[in-house]
Amino acid sequence: MVESTLLPDLATQVVIPLCALVGIAFALVQWLLVSKVKVSTDKSHSNSKNGFAEPLIEEEDGVSEHAVVQKCAEIQAAISEGATSFLFTEYQYVGIFMVAFAILIFLFLGSVEGFSTEAKACTFDATKLCKPALASAIFSTIAFLLGAVTSLISGFLGMKIATYANARTTLEARKGVGKAFIVAFRSGAVMGFLLAASGLLVLYIAINLFKLYFGDDWEGLFEAITGYGLGGSSMALFGRVAGGIYTKAADVGADLVGKVERNIPEDDPRNPAVIADNVGDNVGDIAGMGSDLFGSYAESSCAALVVASISSFGINHEFTAMLYPLLVSSVGILVCLLTTLFATDFFEVKAVKEIEPALKKQLIISTALMTLGVALVSWIALPYSFTIFDFGSQKDVKSWQLFLCVCVGLWAGLIIGFVTEYYTSNAYSPVQDVADSCRTGAATNVIFGLALGYKSVIIPIFAIAISIFVSFSFAAMYGIAVAALGMLSTIATGLAIDAYGPISDNAGGIAEMAGMSHKVRERTDALDAAGNTTAAIGKGFAIGSAALVSLALFGAFVSRAAISNVDVLTPKVFIGLLVGAMLPYWFSAMTMKSVGSAALKMVEEVRRQFNTIPGIMEGTAKPDYATCVKISTDASIKEMIPPGALVMLTPLIVGTLFGVETLSGVLAGSLVSGVQIAISASNTGGAWDNAKKYIEAGVSDHARSLGPKGSDAHKAAVIGDTVGDPLKDTSGPSLNILIKLMAVESLVFAPFFAAHGGLLFKLF
Repeated sequence: MVESTLLPDLATQVVIPLCALVGIAFALVQWLLVSKVKVSTDKSHSNSKNGFAEPLIEEEDGVSEHAVVQKCAEIQAAISEGATSFLFTEYQYVGIFMVAFAILIFLFLGSVEGFSTEAKACTFDATKLCKPALASAIFSTIAFLLGAVTSLISGFLGMKIATYANARTTLEARKGVGKAFIVAFRSGAVMGFLLAASGLLVLYIAINLFKLYFGDDWEGLFEAITGYGLGGSSMALFGRVAGGIYTKAADVGADLVGKVERNIPEDDPRNPAVIADNVGDNVGDIAGMGSDLFGSYAESSCAALVVASISSFGINHEFTAMLYPLLVSSVGILVCLLTTLFATDFFEVKAVKEIEPALKKQLIISTALMTLGVALVSWIALPYSFTIFDFGSQKDVKSWQLFLCVCVGLWAGLIIGFVTEYYTSNAYSPVQDVADSCRTGAATNVIFGLALGYKSVIIPIFAIAISIFVSFSFAAMYGIAVAALGMLSTIATGLAIDAYGPISDNAGGIAEMAGMSHKVRERTDALDAAGNTTAAIGKGFAIGSAALVSLALFGAFVSRAAISNVDVLTPKVFIGLLVGAMLPYWFSAMTMKSVGSAALKMVEEVRRQFNTIPGIMEGTAKPDYATCVKISTDASIKEMIPPGALVMLTPLIVGTLFGVETLSGVLAGSLVSGVQIAISASNTGGAWDNAKKYIEAGVSDHARSLGPKGSDAHKAAVIGDTVGDPLKDTSGPSLNILIKLMAVESLVFAPFFAAHGGLLFKLF
């Protein structure tokens, strides 16, 4: 007899889409609240102080209200136009790839049974008939396109919201730091909730539509759904790499010529690369990060569903228990909604020192509330006892064990986030030591920064290792998949905090370019400094979840490819391990060199403008911003193709020529080395950035002894920050997509590799 769940199937059918729609509605409400801050050149707004009756904290000396608003509107329009233009150019290239790869999926999977339309024996129950391989090929292709389009839309919407909010944050900063914080955070929340809710809704609708055809063949249904994760992650890879190259080419060019050579501020309007730099923050940190975390969410859900489809949930057709991963994500949206109100409505930020604690409280509150939410979902949506597929056998699991698996992932994410913060925030000794090393020049700064990055890997790896051990012991590969989902269950809050950073960074740039008072720039700098740390926390979350997601996908691949065990002592597997461990280094070399090449062109252009356009330094002539934007756009589009091809083609080549055993070695090797490099690269870059900000802010006696701006120690810190830029914003964050994407691609193509792979070994 099948043990039923407390939550009826009909209620599950209602709860999941309802939570997704609540998330979308909440995002729209936040957007409406942000839109009340007017950025308009219409003089009627200038009388009401920007659409609000509240007075500014101080009137700006010699600057009319109308002139400031007009200047902000112009700068915002330039940034928005640059970001939109870049994304449309990128999406044209990515669109061609998307169609080509969709055809490839159809041809590879369709050829498994020779494009037969006859039903075949199920993989895990030969007594039953399942849908033909051709159906799997068609539906996997549809799922891939769905995931890809959802990922692209997520990135685009995030970028539009960020460019909509940056000038509004600047204008609100004149009323006080609290007002500016709320606008920046609400804007981040719009992106977070839209992405989390739309990802859940599209996946839920896809499952229900696919079910109309697959009927009782749940194994085939959820195998086809894995294409959704592949589509999401493949778009994220190109978004992350292209966006990362774009933003860092502009940033390095602006820093090296503007700050070091000309000794002018980072966002000085006299710097020709300044608009490209601000555009880069949006296309790299917003659009790229949005697609990245959407990919992680889609893949962890797909990995959990694939493993569950061959367990008692799938065999007995228990709909509610089967959709447990989606119910966890649904509750996550409601928890994040409540958590967001703590920052924007329940407790108002009134001083600079309250900004960072307010953001960190978001993480703690959402994790604590989510623990209660997961307990409730586990109680009502799971039978007390069930079985989970475990490499050829069925493992008995209790519902409380699965609850613990989700919680282990959830709390491991929080630990990784706070360890990342410790190593990248200038409030703690590691970054202060890096800043202190700048006394003796750039070389010692680089040495200390690298050492910090390597050391920062230790605790996150232990956290990941413990969560893998606990979750696997309780519920095999399904436990690891739901642990990854636990880490991503508060994705709406994580993304809100992450998007807040680039919005605040842009706000500071607009304040500088619009010629606002020193007090306003101090407030935007305080918002940006807090955002810099939370961005590092977001990257820590993304990398930690990528490790768990990759392992869950790896387990699903091994099961799907019918590999009984992976023996590292066999040459087939060991050569795969070696090659797989090398791939993250090859990929990092490509992306860092791409940033270097693009930055070289940018530096030459910025120098050319300073030397040939008279009156730039005096402020009487306007720099040619458009040429710098074009250099970043062209370089990033051209340079994103080789790293993307490396990741996408490796599983296809290895699986086809060397077979599933060698491919399993490649996946394991890339996972193990990729996680380490990603964490150390992100944290090294973050530490160098905040060491520079520590010296610039001069808030302590120690910091003042190293400064001010323009001192030798500060110049050494700027060089460290410039070296760290491609590490923290291009190579590091892109690596987590590499390990996830190769795993999900291998899973999607597993039937083909199992049937026709290993051509070289068959020849000899």
